[in-house]
Amino acid sequence: MEISKPLIDAEFTPRTTYLNTAVNGLLPRRSVHAVKALAQELGQGRPGGSGDYSAVTAARRSFARLTGVDEGRVAVGGSVSVHAGLIAASLPSGAEVLLPEGEFTSLVTPFAVRGDLKLRQVPLGELAEAVRPGTALVAFSSVQSADGRAADLVAVRAAAAAHGARTLMDASQSAGWLPLDAGAWDFTVTAGYKFLLCPRGVSFLTVTEEAQESLPPVHAGTFAAERPGQADSMYGPITELARSARRYDEAPAYLAYHAAEQSLALLEEIGIGTVHAHDAALAGLFSVGLRRHGLEPVAGESAIVAVPGLGDRAEELGRAGILVSGRAGNLRVTFHLYNTPADVERALDVLVG
Repeated sequence: MEISKPLIDAEFTPRTTYLNTAVNGLLPRRSVHAVKALAQELGQGRPGGSGDYSAVTAARRSFARLTGVDEGRVAVGGSVSVHAGLIAASLPSGAEVLLPEGEFTSLVTPFAVRGDLKLRQVPLGELAEAVRPGTALVAFSSVQSADGRAADLVAVRAAAAAHGARTLMDASQSAGWLPLDAGAWDFTVTAGYKFLLCPRGVSFLTVTEEAQESLPPVHAGTFAAERPGQADSMYGPITELARSARRYDEAPAYLAYHAAEQSLALLEEIGIGTVHAHDAALAGLFSVGLRRHGLEPVAGESAIVAVPGLGDRAEELGRAGILVSGRAGNLRVTFHLYNTPADVERALDVLVG
């Protein structure tokens, strides 16, 4: 099934050749309208408070459906680093955390600042075989930020299970274009502002029922209560925490979540399978074009294509109206549902023409 061009044209109005979703995704028009409407109400004195909790609930449910888990396994928040910090705080002193070399800092630093954990970093391709007895947690991104390489999910999951290690997968660079089974991992964390097309201030944590037993809700506030908004959740200690993963909720940024409700509904309408086929086809077309001109991208099938050694060309492409990124020496080009083969050709023309 192909993505509907009329739908995309109605929702997105980029003024550039936008190939930078790995930095942040474009907001659909419906999401922009939702933010504008709430901001206008807030400026006028909104009787219902700072936003509608129903938007948060709708976003949680959409994310749950998109990632194959029950909504009771999903907590909402504002950033991946806060979710990772919650998990880091739950580990006993001396626990070993295994990570890939060059992993994005939001997934590494919350464990590093503990000071009493044993961090071990290995090449991504060796992650599964590096799991050993005594490894407490394997933390990694399903798709690497710097170059788009994908982890061997099957091998990592099998190795962790064989050694009794828990798993934390960061889906920030994959959720929204790559089909995801969040329930296969003890924890997943996902920034919403990339392929999920949400604003900054939207992130999701998934926790299995078993993992929840050992994860204390150390930042619990009124939204972590079983009955948020009731008297027993507003003053003094909460008398009953949510029995679901909602106990790990942060107070939502309502402007962001009003937009998230709309963005995630759009992805559900299109279907992740359709988005995956579209993004992968464009990335493949770009990779073929690079090789035709003697340039070798980082190997792998991903919506993110990285060309080693060309990171300094990002500014040049930007001046030509083509937005890409330079990361770790790589030129990083990202494709998503609003891109077309014409975008591929324009990027190639400027890069190699």
